[in-house]
Amino acid sequence: MDTVTVETLAAFSDAWNRHDVDALMSFMSDDCLFLSAAGPDACGTRHVGRAAVRQAFAAAWSQVPDAPLRIGRHFVHGDFGVSEWTFTGTAADGSRIETDGVDLFVFRDGRIQTKNAFRKARPNLPAAR
Repeated sequence: MDTVTVETLAAFSDAWNRHDVDALMSFMSDDCLFLSAAGPDACGTRHVGRAAVRQAFAAAWSQVPDAPLRIGRHFVHGDFGVSEWTFTGTAADGSRIETDGVDLFVFRDGRIQTKNAFRKARPNLPAAR
């Protein structure tokens, strides 16, 4: 993989929806960085390196096991990309999550070096009956 394309980001999103951490990590560079949407810092939480990024990706599914992303669009321009999405799922208390967001990507040598997630701060919806 020499160049990241819209199709690359679509395949990355498909791996996310399959909860396939091995496939996700195949897109990431050795020095990858994941900045999650939530956390104590202005950047959310900073996960540096393959082991930390892998653990953070897997943790998202343990917290919201039915978490798919409905993808709106992908954009790629040189070493920068964007994926627009809607995140849905069920929280541990049974409430429903549905919120829009984007991932901003930085690419290096045909791999994702940085995944920076931004998500709207919307209260969870009542539990499904």
